[in-house]
Amino acid sequence: MHAELVVTAAEDGASLGGVLRRRGYSRRLVTRLKNAVNGMTRGGQLIRTIDRVYAGERIILCCEDSRLLVPSAELSAAVLFGDGETVVYDKPPAMPVHPSMKHRTDTLGNLFAAEYPQLTFRPVNRLDRDTSGCVLAAKSQYAAARLRGSFDKSYLAVCCGVPTTDAVEAPIAREEGSLIKRCVRGDGKYALTRIETVCSAGGYTLCRVTPETGRTHQIRVHFAYIGCPLAGDELYGGSREHIGRQALHCESLGFVSPADGVYRRVTAPLPDDMRALIEGLRARSADSVSL
Repeated sequence: MHAELVVTAAEDGASLGGVLRRRGYSRRLVTRLKNAVNGMTRGGQLIRTIDRVYAGERIILCCEDSRLLVPSAELSAAVLFGDGETVVYDKPPAMPVHPSMKHRTDTLGNLFAAEYPQLTFRPVNRLDRDTSGCVLAAKSQYAAARLRGSFDKSYLAVCCGVPTTDAVEAPIAREEGSLIKRCVRGDGKYALTRIETVCSAGGYTLCRVTPETGRTHQIRVHFAYIGCPLAGDELYGGSREHIGRQALHCESLGFVSPADGVYRRVTAPLPDDMRALIEGLRARSADSVSL
């Protein structure tokens, strides 16, 4: 797709996203444009869907390359499992899954493009940039359709304080005035997170966490909601005294591979920063911690 959009007088001052919606662009197509290299430009400069546009401006929309990511062979992420239809990466912290305006060539998608240049990158689950662990990607449209919604995940998290519940059931919505932050609000989408406390010491608690739904920032929001934000999660009130990013790791992922119909559970080892934090908890705890 390659199109030129001329902003009308009636659209003057509206956000680009609003203009695209009113003109009938689907959410999926807008997402493809956002993920494409130079997918939306104004005067040769990248423009976001939240940016205001003005009458007479020409917006160039291009997503021919939205599935052809720039290969970045210098990137590294361990492959935990792979077959003819799937690959599971151990995504390191600080690596985004998808390219964005600020991350064009340093994502898991760019690494996939280097390793599988003939394939489209189709991640089945997504992790926040600073969340580490298992990311499952399908190697075909068929596999993506088979896997969507039919996998399960388990996380390790270190939170501030001690949770007093084994489940959080609270709706999640986008926080007003923020593009990134989420919050618990009555008009949000249903969300359920199950929590198993492993041990507590030194003001922190190690938990195994199972999200039963898949809302943006779900685990981070739910822990903050119960007064126990994740260690290192500055966005939601967590302390960075002992770790520089949210202490959240997707430790395992289970799925039935479309290649052979066999159920597999793949496990990702803890990254060094979380291992050091958890070992510190274990050393100060009377409980036996098995990871």
